[in-house]
This record gives sequence, C-alpha cells and structure tokens, in this order.
Amino acid sequence: MKFDTPATTNPIDQLKVIGKPTDRIDGPMKTTGTARYAYERHEDAPDAAYGYVVGAGIAKGRIASMDLRAARAAPGVLAVVTARNAGKLGKGDFNTAKLLGGPEIDHYHQAVAVVVAHTFEEARAAAQLMRIEYTRAPGRFDLAAEKDAAQMPKPNPFSGEPQTKTGDFPGAFAAAPVQLDATYTTPDESHAMMEPHASTAAWKGDKLTVWTSNQMIDWGVGDVAKTLGIPKANVRLVSPFIGGGFGGKLFVRADAVLAALGARAAKRPVKVALQRPLMMNNTTHRPATIQRIRIGAARDGKISAIAHEGWSGDLPGGQAETAVNQTRLLYAGANRLTTTRLAVLDLPEGNAMRAPGEAPGLMALEIAMDEMAEKLGLDPVEFRVLNDTQVDPEKPERPFSQRRFIECLRTGAERFEWSRRNARPAQLRDGRWLVGMGVAGAFRNNLLTKSAARVRLDSQGVVTVETDMTDIGTGSYTIIAQTAAETMGVPLQKVAVRLGDSAYPVSAGSGGQWGGNNSTSGVYAACMKLREAVASKLGFAAADAEFSDGMVRAGERVVPLAEAAGADGLVAEDGIEYGDLDKKYQQSTFGAHFVEVGVDAATGEIRVRRMLAVCAAGRILNPKSARSQVIGAMTMGVGAALMEELALDKRHGFFVNHDLAGYEVPVHADIPHQDVIFLDETDPISSPMKAKGVGELGMCGVAAAVANAVYNATGVRVRNYPITLDKLLDRLPPVA
Repeated sequence: MKFDTPATTNPIDQLKVIGKPTDRIDGPMKTTGTARYAYERHEDAPDAAYGYVVGAGIAKGRIASMDLRAARAAPGVLAVVTARNAGKLGKGDFNTAKLLGGPEIDHYHQAVAVVVAHTFEEARAAAQLMRIEYTRAPGRFDLAAEKDAAQMPKPNPFSGEPQTKTGDFPGAFAAAPVQLDATYTTPDESHAMMEPHASTAAWKGDKLTVWTSNQMIDWGVGDVAKTLGIPKANVRLVSPFIGGGFGGKLFVRADAVLAALGARAAKRPVKVALQRPLMMNNTTHRPATIQRIRIGAARDGKISAIAHEGWSGDLPGGQAETAVNQTRLLYAGANRLTTTRLAVLDLPEGNAMRAPGEAPGLMALEIAMDEMAEKLGLDPVEFRVLNDTQVDPEKPERPFSQRRFIECLRTGAERFEWSRRNARPAQLRDGRWLVGMGVAGAFRNNLLTKSAARVRLDSQGVVTVETDMTDIGTGSYTIIAQTAAETMGVPLQKVAVRLGDSAYPVSAGSGGQWGGNNSTSGVYAACMKLREAVASKLGFAAADAEFSDGMVRAGERVVPLAEAAGADGLVAEDGIEYGDLDKKYQQSTFGAHFVEVGVDAATGEIRVRRMLAVCAAGRILNPKSARSQVIGAMTMGVGAALMEELALDKRHGFFVNHDLAGYEVPVHADIPHQDVIFLDETDPISSPMKAKGVGELGMCGVAAAVANAVYNATGVRVRNYPITLDKLLDRLPPVA
C-alpha cells in the first residue's frame, strides 16, 4: 500500500477497538513467567551449553599473549573461541567496533574470548584461568580535552546535515538587546535495562538460528550474516519478547555473535548472556555532550537569533549525538545556527539511547529558554508561547502537519496550577523543604519507515498476524491486535499475533518511537488486502463490503467471515510504503512537562513531588499502554536529571560504576504522582492510522523541567547534569 496522499475516512476511524484503553494481550504470559526470553529457549535448545564472555582489560592497545591451556583443560569446557580460531570475521553495518577483538583492542571490555562449558559456573571458572597479557597504547578518553579537535561528521539519514545556517546569526546576536551565552554538559549514560543482552544460538548444517534480545530483526539478520561471512538467507533471528532495550538492543552485539561462534565450535547450541559490567562497557551507551547555546531577543521577548552547538565523542567511524537537531524546529527566530561536532574517543561505543538527540539536546535548550525568560522578565510558559512557529523555521515554506505546542503548554499550566508559582526563586518553603516548579517543552520527530505484515484468516474466523515487529515492553502485541480486529471487524479475542521472527515479513522494528505507527500501518495494509480477498471469495465488491462483528455485509447479504476462509483459509501480505508527504510537511510530536520539587534546605536532597506531561502525538492507539510509555519515560527523565552518570576513569578509559549497584536509576520511592494528558489529535498526513510516536516524547524535556524546578526552589542554576547535592550545597539560601 502506497501512502502518498493524506488519509481520509477508513476502517480505523470506527474506533471500536482502536483508541480504547486495552490490557496487554501478552500480560498474562509475562506475569506468569511463561513468556520465553532469549536465554530461556529450553524447548528449542534443550541441550544448550553455556558461554561466558571475556572482556578486554585495557581500553587501547593490543593483546601481547594469550595462554588458554588451563582454561581449555578445566572441567566441563567444550571450547574456547578467540579471534585466532574464530575464522575470518567481518563487521556489521551497525557495529562501530569489531564484536570480537584481538589482537588489536579498540575499547575496554571489548570481547576477546568466549568460553563454552556444560554449565555456566564451569564456563565462568574456566574464564578466570585465562592468562592474557596486553600492551597498552595511549588513548583519548576525555571529551573536554578532545573538544577542540572535534570535526563535523558526515551526514546520514537519521542525523541530517551537521550544520545548518539561516540568516545572519552573528550579526543578529550581536545586535540583540538581550543575550544569553551559556554552556551545558550531559554525562555518559547507560540503558540499564532489566534483561541483559542475551542470545541462544544453534546450527543445523549451515543454517543458523539465534534466539536473541533485539529490537530490529532485519538489521540484526544482516549484521550477523555479514559478521560471520554467511548468506543472509542462512540466518534466522527470533526475538518475540525483550526485557527492555531503550535503543541498546537496536543492533546485534557480542552476545549473539559469540553464541553463534561458540555453538559452531562446540557443535551444540550455546547460550550467552553478557554480565552487567560488559553491558555497560562492551555494548553501547548514550555519549556525553558539551552544548553551547546562544539566544538573542528583543525586549518584548521575540527571539531574533538562536544558535546551538554540540560536541560528543565516539570510536573512529562512529556517530555523533545530534543534540542540536530539535533546535532547528522548535522555536521561531529568523537568524539561526546549529552545528554538530564529533571527537574521536577510545571509549565503548556511543550510540542511540531512548530519544537520541532530543533527550540530551532538550536537557540544555530548555534550561536556556528558562534562563532567557528570566533575563526578559517573562513567565517561562509565555516566553515559549511567544516564540512558537507553525512552519519549519529553516524552511518557512514547509508547514508542520500538526503542531499543538501552545495547547500543550496552556493545558499543562492550567492543570498544574502554574499560576501559583512564585517567579522569584527560593521564596516558597514547606517546613524544611524549599519548593519550586519548572516547565520544559517536549519535542520529538515523527519518523516514517516502511513496514510489512502477513495476515491469515482460518475456518474458525481467527485472524493471525505475522510480522517481524518486536515488543520491547511497549505494547506492540496489543496495538497490532487492535489494528487487525478493527480492520477485519472481529473481537480482539479472535486475533492472534506472532512477532519477532525473521521468517515473517520485515517491519519497521522498535526504535525512534516509529514502531507503533509504522508497524500498525503495515498490518492495516495487509488487512485491507485480506478484506479484498474475502470480498472476492464471497462475490462482493470490495468497496461495498462492511466488516463488523465477525460478519461481512453487502446490501441485504450477510455472511460469516469464517465462511470466506473455507477449509484452507486465506492469506494476504502487504506493507506500508510512504510517498513524499514527509518532505512537504514537517512531522513532529510535541508536549510540555511540568515538575514540582522539594529541596532540603540543609542537605540539598532533591525530591520530585509531582509531575505532569501533556502530549500531542496523533491518534493514541491504546491510551493505557501509551500512558505506561509516558510515565516510564518521565521516570527516565528524572534519572537523567538527578542521578544517572557513567563515571569515567579518564586515565584508563572505562566506566567505573558498571553495575546496578553503582549506576543509580530511579526506584519507586523516587517517583511521586504522575499525570499524563493526551490531546485529542489525529494526523492524516502521518499514516492511515493517523497516529505518531509517543514513547520517547515522554522523556524529552523532563530533565530540564526538573532542573528548572530546582532553580525555582533554590535560586541555584546547575548547567551540568546530573544535579547532585554537591552542586547545590555551598550555594543554598540560609536555612533560617
């Protein structure tokens, strides 16, 4: 199905199933432990051995010697695989460094071996017997020290051009009567998902099956095949359940490749789960940023000049954190400059983490907007409203498909009782607590990508959907079932959904908050093709047939849907492909975050007291799971604001707090009442579903709203995340 004109009325608009708050159809399996994750494929690989991955003990250099004799002779050991005996290996398109290192070492904890044994304990014990000597080489580990050497990266489809210029920013900024020039930093962060990177691999002849935890099945198949040097047709990836990903499982990592290599060497299935330290140093992380923001405005508050420059680092050949990109679209201003620069660092790979670009970018931009509002003597909400734009500021001829940013701000301000906020910082106390409110805008682009599905109708009237789309805890199973039920006119109980298998048609996958809208659009396309087959089988004109309550109606004739299937059933396959509507219109999602905090006047302890998110993100397919997505994202935003930081050892190039004891994330006690409002919106320019993404929008801006609330409470402006009490203590107002 080609989507190249705005959607008109279609079966989804019935809203009998779509748009209803619906329990997750996979919920009972997950709560009873019957959902099988990648490491638990006991039925598929009942005789699986265990692999234990050994990570490099240096960040830069080479392996001088490797003594494996004791490890190979240890009890239970079946094989030890290193770069020396693994055979020729390639590098996947989505991998920056080799997944099996040696003799050259590219980063700390790069995998250098996998030990395979009958039990996990035997594999782990044998791994400790390996004797590896390294020759260290000097490394570059400090972004600030490498900042001046950073270069503008090459453009790519996700990041766009590294620099954009509109008008005369230097001249307009110099002439502006009110100016802000400030630098902000965000730290390295870890995805810290519950389920580790894990895989079970089995060979049958030259055919490889990998049960893995991966968000993008087709990408993964391609990278496994390229790494191992085998045809893509010989690789099957299966990932029906994923215990969290947040972008860290977009790409195949060492667990999948080493499970496959271990299984080939041991001649039996092998399962590998990366231990937590390797998840933080061996896989990907959100890279640290340095961001300089300059804003110039007239005294009435209208922005005349805005510039956002960002620096981040990655391994050679890596990608930059595009923290400046939302600034190209969020606020008006005739004279504009954005620049992204990338430094070469010998750290573990920096890559996508929930809302890459906008999440760290808004952590800076939305503090800068508050600082500018204060300089102008304007309310922060009103300053943002004043500088709204209904067109792309860099391409004024290009309107937004939908842009209800002002409504998000106004609705949130009313619900949150923003009018009670004291504009002067450090004025409101509640016992020992200094109390403040903060606001921030939320923005995330709506990305479109083709997605396909196969739909089967059987003689019982059951509709089965097959697509390689994944569910990372986001509710994909349910919204796909809702889409099929709505389109085919059957109750939800008559829909079966099969996901996460490369044997199924290629979908959008889960990432960039594009999964929900695109994957359901692909399912819709397949269902519409199935409707045509049903109508043809029954002798109906497809345009006249109505599908509802398990029946097909045309004129006076009513036939059970199951009758059309017959004994053999009917199958249809199709997908959604997009035209150029996203070129003619800027498609984005918008929101506003409001936060109230209390700061202990004596200790500097920060407590979030209440939170509100208002989101404009097209049609909300399942308000129940969408709300869950947003409150989870808000929680991650609190973590980014107050506690999350991979502590970097700049001497030796590794993240020291590489476990969940040292890397702090929010827990239940940290999170108060959260409220979520979805504006009633459809976007016919986005897709036939008239939906957009929401899972990452809920995080964008949260950290800045917390930071702005802390400033309102204390009068202390912190520009370097996370906002820990040591950055407040010596500047807090008097306790009395």
